[in-house]
Amino acid sequence: MKDGTALRAKPELSFWQIWHMCFGFLGIQFGFALQNANVSRIFQTLGANVDQIPVLWIAAPFTGLIVQPLIGYFSDRTWNRFGRRRPYFFAGAVLATLALLAMPNSPTLWIAAGLLWIMDASFNVSMEPFRAFVGDQLPPKQRPLGYAMQSVFIGVGAVVASFLPYVLTHFGVANTAPAGEVPHSVKYAFYAGAFVLLGAMLWTILGTREYPPEQLESFSDNRTEEAPGSVAGAWKIGALLLVLGLVLLGLIRRFALEQELYLLAGGLAGFGALFVWLSGTRSDGPLRHIMGDLHGMPLPMRRLNWVQFFSWFAMFAMWINTTSAVSQTFYGSSDTTSVAYNEGANWAGVLMGTYNGVGVLAAILIPLLVRACGLRMSHLVNLWLGGLGLLSFLVIRDPHWLVASMVGVGFAWASILSLPYAMLSDNLPAAKMGIYMGIFNFFIVIPQLLAASVLGVLLKLFFHNQPIWALGLGGVSLLVAGLCTLRVPLPENAA
Repeated sequence: MKDGTALRAKPELSFWQIWHMCFGFLGIQFGFALQNANVSRIFQTLGANVDQIPVLWIAAPFTGLIVQPLIGYFSDRTWNRFGRRRPYFFAGAVLATLALLAMPNSPTLWIAAGLLWIMDASFNVSMEPFRAFVGDQLPPKQRPLGYAMQSVFIGVGAVVASFLPYVLTHFGVANTAPAGEVPHSVKYAFYAGAFVLLGAMLWTILGTREYPPEQLESFSDNRTEEAPGSVAGAWKIGALLLVLGLVLLGLIRRFALEQELYLLAGGLAGFGALFVWLSGTRSDGPLRHIMGDLHGMPLPMRRLNWVQFFSWFAMFAMWINTTSAVSQTFYGSSDTTSVAYNEGANWAGVLMGTYNGVGVLAAILIPLLVRACGLRMSHLVNLWLGGLGLLSFLVIRDPHWLVASMVGVGFAWASILSLPYAMLSDNLPAAKMGIYMGIFNFFIVIPQLLAASVLGVLLKLFFHNQPIWALGLGGVSLLVAGLCTLRVPLPENAA
């Protein structure tokens, strides 16, 4: 009983209703894959050095860190005639479409970096509510299917988008351009991405409905929200983070370390200051709620955060370094105007498409693996396949064999997109589905910020600016993520 009203089961949806509900993710991932596979290429074309690329990518994770929890917080509290999550789908889709049209026409490097900021913020505005959308619409029994279908659309969109410059080149579209200009193969791919993204998002927006808040409250799968725990002790972790950040800041200044490390120092100090503020504030605003829920996360979420941290560090290292690693190591060129570099960049796009294509098949096979091995062991196996795949870049000599490496990465990617959410979703109250999904994103974004801060420094100091070693570090990180999975309590055993 809740407010004297008998609770009832949330209705199951048909396969095609779930299909319509998830189709918009194809558009988001189409744009996201174009960004991952081509933005480093655009940066290098506009004059960026290899060691500058990680810090130029800082816009993407930093934007997600800010945008996703805020969108989650506000979408939990939104209801109007357009729905609860769908207004955010639409706003993000329109902004992302405009950014995709503008990105390949950037006249300078810093304009391209600014457009990446706008584009990634727009993707996040649309993407964050999608995870909560599944929890809103589906009963627990169907949520794994919903997340698996999202993974399928993610894979399909990413495959087509990643292959697009390669396919356009095959049909005669110019794949080289004068210095400082983006090739037409990349430009036309971004224009197609803008059309696909907006169309797919409108399909879901216009083809679905949402339960109003009072109806969600009446369903039996709506977990009762636990009373918030005390935040009086938040100052302890806050003080520790603040001191670490200030010490690192002093070391950077004293020894003239790389400027990218200011980001890491500032992030530590900033979060520390927020936790100190949380322990004493009387505010009831969005920031207080976000930080309070971050401090009081359920145990399964705390354990999953470590899995996410090492998983996404690896994926970000791969995304921002594959183009330069393949072109430099396997095609022997870092000159963005050369035929060899652009052939390597196109092959990197094929590799990106390969792991996403494998991810589509893996999303179908993973439920069978879960039945046989359980959630945790399945995720460990998949992450280790991905880790071995990235490590194999260090020993393979023929670039065509890298396709086999990406098979393992594809299984890891499909697993990263589905199994952590399956382990988490049943432990979240419906009224806070959005904000907790946004907070979960912290541990997707923080490792990306760390990678953007330190990868360029590590490549310069220890690996002679050879980006292939960033992929090796990513492989090790996936192996560690797999081990961390063993510490995650399953939903039915969570305490």
